[in-house]
Amino acid sequence: MNKFAIVADCTCDLSEELEARLGVDVLPGHVVLPGKTEIPSPRRWERWTREEFYADLKKDPSSYATSPPNVAAFEAALEKYVSEGTGVLAMTISSGISGTFSFLTQAKKNVLERHPDAEIECLDSLRFGPGFGLMVMHASELRAEGKTLAEVAAYFAEKRNCYHQAGWLDDLSFVAKQGRLSHSKAFFGQLAGVKPIGEFDYNGMTTVLGKAKGAKQAFSVLLDYIEATIVEPEKQTIVIAQTNRPAAAEQYKKMIEERFHPREVLINDVFPACGINIGPGLMAAYYVGKPISADLSEERAIIEKAIGQGDK
Repeated sequence: MNKFAIVADCTCDLSEELEARLGVDVLPGHVVLPGKTEIPSPRRWERWTREEFYADLKKDPSSYATSPPNVAAFEAALEKYVSEGTGVLAMTISSGISGTFSFLTQAKKNVLERHPDAEIECLDSLRFGPGFGLMVMHASELRAEGKTLAEVAAYFAEKRNCYHQAGWLDDLSFVAKQGRLSHSKAFFGQLAGVKPIGEFDYNGMTTVLGKAKGAKQAFSVLLDYIEATIVEPEKQTIVIAQTNRPAAAEQYKKMIEERFHPREVLINDVFPACGINIGPGLMAAYYVGKPISADLSEERAIIEKAIGQGDK
């Protein structure tokens, strides 16, 4: 089946403009604001500017919360397509940090009871934010190339662990408190002048691999890390995510373009569905590379070597 729909939850951090360009269906979750006001997860800066949102979040992070699309929302989305005879690739944020994938699988079960012949493939991305969004972008590209639903699902089953993150987060307290950071105790909190370098792990979380001293060394370490792990950069779209770090993101983009000459580099805002749990200070690139090692030993060695060279 070449004609199939792509459904993803809003933590893929695609803007509404990108959603339309790619031809994918992004389901909103909800965010709870101070005062307990609940709204659908925004993907435009209409209620606040990016700067206002992250400033308010930093002042009072405990007053914000998020929730994913529920079983009923996923069920309605799947039903819409399968009732027309259209297959669906449905993708969610990492099961390592959210119960969203379990909601999706329950929704699939409910829909198959009514449509036993429906073609539905569910994918746990084991990623979040723009790392997940990059997978959605690639799913759309594979569909446009004529790949079948089964072929695209098989591609991600094989390649899912090749999606990398190379960046830093100035303040780890948000992700650590939300359980989205492995081995967080040693790196907890805000580390003045230190840039903790993070990568995805096998469990769909982020692990800190090392600490660079300042932005200059961090950029050097990250570029060396990308060079050691990326595959065919000239054919890739690399996504840079930032939570109110636009200047650093622009600098990183220029460095990546000059060193790797990728097909395209996109700078992507992180919207509230992920931003509430990440907090301000993220600046990271997302790309496809070599498979990530099970214990991150290979990746940690690359970072440690790059940091060591920078200390000389």
